[in-house]
Amino acid sequence: MATRNHTALLEVLLLELTEDPALQPLIFSLFLSMYLVTLLGNLLIILAVSSDPHLHIPMYFFLSNLYFADICFITTTIPKILANIQAQDPSITCTGCLSQVCSVLIFGGLENGLFAVMAYDRYVAICQPLRYTVIEPLLLHPPGSTLPAH
Repeated sequence: MATRNHTALLEVLLLELTEDPALQPLIFSLFLSMYLVTLLGNLLIILAVSSDPHLHIPMYFFLSNLYFADICFITTTIPKILANIQAQDPSITCTGCLSQVCSVLIFGGLENGLFAVMAYDRYVAICQPLRYTVIEPLLLHPPGSTLPAH
């Protein structure tokens, strides 16, 4: 009769960037500064697009959604990295790991979908420039909905 291991897996150990404790504050500050710059930059672009009525066209609508998806994408991973560096604990629970992987896949798929829609928008603008002013409002407002007055 073969024996089996009945150990339950409760957490996953993440690989550390470095085992040198002297570099941990440098890595933490580097990741934190990159995270804050990315977060603030994306938020400023979203604010600029939403506050200027001249930028309420499909291209900028899709760009602001792309920046929002980017904020969500980096927020699923970077805070856990920062917490692990600060606590010097390279573990994550299985539930946390699974939810992080699912979030990364969802927001990565959302970004890819937005890239595809943006590519189609640019295709229509380049290949059918005379019809783009007629097709453009239909991208944001499907038939049957009310179009905003310009």
